[in-house]
Amino acid sequence: MKTGERTPAAPDDISRTWADVVATARSSTADGLVVGTSGNVSARVGDVVLVTPSGVPYDRLGPGDAVGVDLDGRQVLGELAPTSELPMHLAVYRATDAAAIVHTHATHATAVSTLVDEVPLIHYMAAALGGPVRVAPYALYGTDELAAHTLRALDGRTGCLLRNHGTLTHGATLEAAYDRTAQLEWMCRVWLTASAVPGRAPTLLAPAQLDEVTAKYQGYGQPG
Repeated sequence: MKTGERTPAAPDDISRTWADVVATARSSTADGLVVGTSGNVSARVGDVVLVTPSGVPYDRLGPGDAVGVDLDGRQVLGELAPTSELPMHLAVYRATDAAAIVHTHATHATAVSTLVDEVPLIHYMAAALGGPVRVAPYALYGTDELAAHTLRALDGRTGCLLRNHGTLTHGATLEAAYDRTAQLEWMCRVWLTASAVPGRAPTLLAPAQLDEVTAKYQGYGQPG
């Protein structure tokens, strides 16, 4: 099967995944990763991408509010308009094997996006995102230009920062994508905190040290 290809989605899978999308979006608000209706969440089921709608508070979304599009952006499910960041989500699905995407305006990560071109190697959890996290150049939200910048920043990675904007992570599940978002925000917070100490500069990991962690990380977790 080629990257980007899937089989048709079953109605039960759509319902279950939509519930997970809404729950993840609500978690992003509860955890302080977004404010109001900023940020967005999506998940792919077969040939349908379920995505949070534009400008609707997450606590108002229910089972009957599912929004789905195909990979060309044609709406195939629901009456609400999809998120304005749809081009970015679809670009990632077309180019990778991602099954879920989380985009936030997390405070510390957004602050770091204004300071560097790559998140300094302050912690080995960078390995969980494929290596040093890049910052995509700024572009107007919802544009193909931003989508293209994001894909370049994601090359070989499962997460990136968006300059003066926020974060984007993806994974095989919504849980994995959300965990990467939380880890990325935490790493940015650690670096900002350490960098704020007067007269001191934080020590950083060397690329070889991160390579060691990356190799060990392959066997992390429970067997199977």
